[in-house]
Amino acid sequence: MPSQRFKVTQMLLIGAALATFQGAGCSAGQLTAQSTGRLAKRADPSPQLTQVYPVYGDIVALRIETGQVIYGEQQPYRAEAGDDIETEPKAVWLERDGQRLGTLVGPEQALLYTFDRFLGEPLNRRWVQRSRSYQVTALDQPDQSVILPEAVYYKVKPTDIAQVARGRPQWPLAYTIYLDLPQPLAAGQRYQIGFANSELAPVTFEYAPRQHHSEAVHVSHLGFRPDDPAKVGFLSTWMGTGGGLSYPSGLRFQLVDARDRVVYRGLSELSRAADQPEDARDRNYSGTDVYRLDFSDFQTPGRYRLCVEQVGCSFAFPIGDETWAEAFYVSARGFYHQRSGIELTEPYTDYYQPRSFHPDDGVEVYQSEVTLLETSMGLGDRKTFEALTETRTEERLPQAWGGYFDAGDWDRRAQHLKGTRLLLELVDFFPRYYQQVDLNLPESDNALPDVLDEALWGLDFFRRLQTEAGGIRGGVESARHPRRGEVSWQESLTVMAYAPDPWSSYLYAATAAQAARILKAYDSSLAERYETSALRAMTYAEQAMAELDAAERRALHHEVTDAQNLAALELYRLTADDRWHQRFLATTIFQSAQQTAYRWQHYNQREAAFIYASLSDLPTDATVQRNARRTLLSDADTIVETGQQTSFHWTKALPDLPISTGNSFGRPEAVTLLRAYHLTESEHYLRAAILASQFAAGANPENMVYTTGLGHRSPQHPLIINQRVTNQPPPPGITVYGPLDAQNFEDYWLFSQLGNSVYPDIYEMPTAESYLDIFMYPAVAEFTIQDTIAHTAYTWGYLAARPPL
Repeated sequence: MPSQRFKVTQMLLIGAALATFQGAGCSAGQLTAQSTGRLAKRADPSPQLTQVYPVYGDIVALRIETGQVIYGEQQPYRAEAGDDIETEPKAVWLERDGQRLGTLVGPEQALLYTFDRFLGEPLNRRWVQRSRSYQVTALDQPDQSVILPEAVYYKVKPTDIAQVARGRPQWPLAYTIYLDLPQPLAAGQRYQIGFANSELAPVTFEYAPRQHHSEAVHVSHLGFRPDDPAKVGFLSTWMGTGGGLSYPSGLRFQLVDARDRVVYRGLSELSRAADQPEDARDRNYSGTDVYRLDFSDFQTPGRYRLCVEQVGCSFAFPIGDETWAEAFYVSARGFYHQRSGIELTEPYTDYYQPRSFHPDDGVEVYQSEVTLLETSMGLGDRKTFEALTETRTEERLPQAWGGYFDAGDWDRRAQHLKGTRLLLELVDFFPRYYQQVDLNLPESDNALPDVLDEALWGLDFFRRLQTEAGGIRGGVESARHPRRGEVSWQESLTVMAYAPDPWSSYLYAATAAQAARILKAYDSSLAERYETSALRAMTYAEQAMAELDAAERRALHHEVTDAQNLAALELYRLTADDRWHQRFLATTIFQSAQQTAYRWQHYNQREAAFIYASLSDLPTDATVQRNARRTLLSDADTIVETGQQTSFHWTKALPDLPISTGNSFGRPEAVTLLRAYHLTESEHYLRAAILASQFAAGANPENMVYTTGLGHRSPQHPLIINQRVTNQPPPPGITVYGPLDAQNFEDYWLFSQLGNSVYPDIYEMPTAESYLDIFMYPAVAEFTIQDTIAHTAYTWGYLAARPPL
């Protein structure tokens, strides 16, 4: 099997020539801006028409963008007499001559990080809403008749944020305007849209639904394997002030190949109506009727567009054997791009990040006496920053480097070990496949599979945090969230490590035991090192638990017992020692039949259920194994049923979970489905997992892949402080949380700042298209190792490596 190094370049959307709309067709194989309908950006910051596309025969959409951001930058600070420096926990502000200039950054405060600048004038919304602002001229009619819209609808969203002063944001905006015409356009005819009382230049386009991109047609940008049992696209439009658009049922759709040949025909069918609830919360998240375009029985490799009569075409997408492999490559490298303690640079990445939080650079990590278990960053209620600072000792931990930055900031926590376990599971399932996958890592030349190398990077950090007594410190955290304008290699705050606790130790013991078992096939000495370390961590945790009194044990969060249960099971798999089997049996919920392996705020033993149900080479308790298997499959069936009720077939871990951070659409919710498939080889679980991946892969109203560096459109402004301050493109492989159900977050702090930069109101906008590509929107644009990156990499990695059907 040849080495598989997949490098996927992100498609740029802006830059199509106006000639695209003057009769020139676009080949399905040309993944250029011409096929997207985007027009060229002008250099000036005045309102720009950037897109024209058909929505239906009598509805044309325009996209007009306003405003540009000139990002702040770090520059040498040259002190002047009278400078007023105000130090706050989150920033060190510089004021000169009564004007605030920005913040001083770095341990020596030798750099000034300036404010952003905003350029551009607003679009007159009264002008936007008036029908007479637009004249559509039929150029190919003898009389060149002018068509005036019967109605105009619009919606507005910010495309970025400019922080032009303290607490003062300004917003570049994108207006999507829908012209509802009194009669359908004629296919093959040219039209010109003029703009009365505006400096916008007229635009000419040809109405050619089989050539032109339409934002109404949604399909995965990643594409499909030929033997994927589900291949679908979707048709939908929510017109903002015009509400949802209902299309006729049974519209004809086609797959068009790179030579503009029709290779497949089908009919649309209603997936979910706007008035039908999509989940147990009795909510519809799409705000419009959504139609499914099913071509599951098509298997011919190639590159295609999905085109709907009278509407237009999707982005081009591939069908091929390496489709999921290419997506996995980018997603898995999201782990690399979150590494701490190592320089990120060529030849491993185009994204540059100096080494951060390494003792050789003078960074000192102090031991604190509070545990992760006790704090709000873990399972407790103690305020994390205050508790770490108040209990800080003078003990220094030079070995406390490495691991992964949690998200856009710098903390590293034991919860990240879930991501390590998911990577290890892929290698465990498909060792021959992953022996061949090259992730272009600094470790790629060693004898281990690259995915295993990446998993060990996260695990090694916690091994270095192990105490002499065997306990695992829960991670490393600074005294506060990063100061404004400071990047990770300039941290000026005190850095501290948590004290060891049984929860972190159990999580580590489970993960290290899993790694040791897998490593036996590659490096026996390394396997022995992790086995010894896992046993030491488990011994520490068991002793710590034994010292608790009955009341303290009852007060423990269920995740501690869940981690204990998982660690015992992994040690049993590793050592075959019956004492760990008995410890597992003593802490499992599967001694009796259960309705679910995951009960919110009570227990979550889905991972252990899968492992125990899979055991075939060790003695097991037949009743417990049967209950674990039945419960896991019952949970998977519920996840399947949840996905069958949603417009775009996304699903949830639990039917009544809110759409929020860690439970949104940015990542596929497919781990349990794929484990059920691995256990049973039942194709309906595989089909459900593929369908559950479609929204995150670009088949959504935004036509966006929610993982950076993939597809035709992906997040440009994730909450990554290093990227923002250095003004680089985002590092590839970062899966953001994705859309947020604003109705569950009525007091979210950003909403009051947004004002009418979102219109209709953020609470009226359907959740499915509520993603705002705004850096400072943590609930949407942030991410975590364990919640988004790991789930995405696991899902796409499984779909890449699975055997053919």
